[in-house]
Amino acid sequence: MTAAVAEQHNDFDVAALRAQFPILHQQVNGQALVYLDNAATTQKPQSVIDAIADYYRCDNANVHRGAHTLSDRATADFEAARNKVVALINAASNRELIWTRGTTEAINLVAQSYAKPILKPGDRIVVSAMEHHANIVPWQMVAAECQADVVPVPVTNDGELDMSAFEGLLDERVKLVAVGHVSNALGTVNPIEDIIRLSHSAGAKVLIDGAQGVPHFEVDVQALDCDFYAFSGHKMYGPTGIGALYGKEALLERMPPYHGGGEMIKTVSFDGTTYNELPFKFEAGTPNIGGAVGLGAAVDFLQSIDRRAMADHEAGLMRYAHSKAESCEGLRRIGCAKQVAGAFSFLLEGTHPADVGMLLDQQGIAVRTGDHCAQPIMKQFGVPGTARASFAVYNTMDEVDRLFAGLEKAKTFLL
Repeated sequence: MTAAVAEQHNDFDVAALRAQFPILHQQVNGQALVYLDNAATTQKPQSVIDAIADYYRCDNANVHRGAHTLSDRATADFEAARNKVVALINAASNRELIWTRGTTEAINLVAQSYAKPILKPGDRIVVSAMEHHANIVPWQMVAAECQADVVPVPVTNDGELDMSAFEGLLDERVKLVAVGHVSNALGTVNPIEDIIRLSHSAGAKVLIDGAQGVPHFEVDVQALDCDFYAFSGHKMYGPTGIGALYGKEALLERMPPYHGGGEMIKTVSFDGTTYNELPFKFEAGTPNIGGAVGLGAAVDFLQSIDRRAMADHEAGLMRYAHSKAESCEGLRRIGCAKQVAGAFSFLLEGTHPADVGMLLDQQGIAVRTGDHCAQPIMKQFGVPGTARASFAVYNTMDEVDRLFAGLEKAKTFLL
């Protein structure tokens, strides 16, 4: 398959989208930049950059309690951004959308404020064996305190969850199931609808790590019926340092605050403190206002795109990369799930991924190498790490060609 054949039925205007991303129009090591590290962070459109700059240029003030115009404008922008994210994922209310620093903090919040108070000795938290460390370690920390257990769901040699094994793990001991929507290391799209349904049937709540889901798919948390959904701004064309936790209102109401300080209180005295209403009781201190404004602009960017056409374009990139991989001698794909999105992990026989990444960088091609914060699944595949190319809406078939031409050149140096 050639790039021309792959794109002949695709009228998605990638060139117009690329024009919105200033960072893409540069040379690295004398070559036009090919940015294929989107699972780590996506680049930012000019509209997001401008929104953040405009906030600091014109509206910079603290939110919610200022008695002046700048604070009123900052508060309006901050809460408008929350409402945009609520609409993006179809949450029932803005009371269900908590600002966090990112997916990691969101998962830690649920671990400490939901799981820790309910766990008893012998209880279980079930996670998949392909999870990012951010969806393993927080559960291990609370499990150790509560004498509970973190139990992994096995992954097949194709990189798919063993759903029969998963069903076999579900019993009255399981209080929570935590699974990624999409594996950052393998690109596997997990059957989260089935996972949620089966978990609820067994009486367990479900957290979905959506860091790699929101950038690629339309997410409807009400249709999914997940209890929690966590994601980061910087992986969906927004800034770093901002993310969100969706939680069902009834659960969030029962959960104690995660951090203490200003904003999350209603009254404070030495006789006792009462807490603010949702979502503010989980948002102690001065928030990342500029980050929220930038994330709101990123949502506007995503909402301006035909999301179905975007998903088709990204799926086409993955299919094309996989077809090229089949004819690349010595290339071994790590993870061959039927449903994939975003990430393509591989090894070149007889080489170390770090060397491959360095030689690609010399040709202006940015990929990530290492264990991708997923050491358990790397151990299962018997590898210390992989090279990973990961795609976004602005990538092209020609860039996939550049990647594989770069790999052929790397082979001449390494083999």
